[in-house]
Amino acid sequence: MTPFIAELIGTTILILLGNGVVANVVLKGTKGNGSGWMVITTGWALAVFTGVVIAGPYSGAHLNPAVTLGLAIAGKFPWSQVPGFILAQLLGAMLGTSFVWLMYKDHFSVTEEPVLKAATFYTIPAIKNTKLNLISEALGTFVLLLAVFYITNGEFGKEKTPIGLGSIGAIPVTFIVWAIGLSLGGTTGYAINPARDLGPRIMHSLLPIKGKNKTDWKYAWIPISGPVIGAAIAAGLYLLLSI
Repeated sequence: MTPFIAELIGTTILILLGNGVVANVVLKGTKGNGSGWMVITTGWALAVFTGVVIAGPYSGAHLNPAVTLGLAIAGKFPWSQVPGFILAQLLGAMLGTSFVWLMYKDHFSVTEEPVLKAATFYTIPAIKNTKLNLISEALGTFVLLLAVFYITNGEFGKEKTPIGLGSIGAIPVTFIVWAIGLSLGGTTGYAINPARDLGPRIMHSLLPIKGKNKTDWKYAWIPISGPVIGAAIAAGLYLLLSI
């Protein structure tokens, strides 16, 4: 197991379970159809838990380009490893969402609304507003990264603790992601992870999904840029407060 493979497998599982719970809730005829936002946010939180448990011992379980970039900006992760981690995360997201499509293929076929099919792949804002959608993604990711930096308090201890999702423990991260989804996720669907949105969005455009709509590429830059902005601000604040 290498860090690249760990990030690939961890992100695959993250998206398989994360987009899987969305499919279970919104697609027609599933056992979980119509069970609501609480189920979706809980499923996503537990998806993060599972991905972190798998990848944590080998890569620190970033599973998210915003986390990787934020840690690199804060000097907690080598820049030389950033491209490889992001590539693994993107490929994992593409693979994980493909498994969701395969598993729920019958339910995709009987679901009439194209927007519901798209929602199982990528994030869709409740109300399109470029500035506020961008702020929503940036703010949610800011909360995530700030928690990643401070949850172990390792930077203030005598022994410096490497900070990454794997090193802070899977359970605290689960609750943080759950809190973000419940409190901040209602506007954009809280991607807070560029790979989580971009990888599945690519697969939505490529897979033969019956009755799908055109992939919304005009919105795609927001769940990519917002998390990066939020991560950079969190890293900057961390560095400022650590002086």
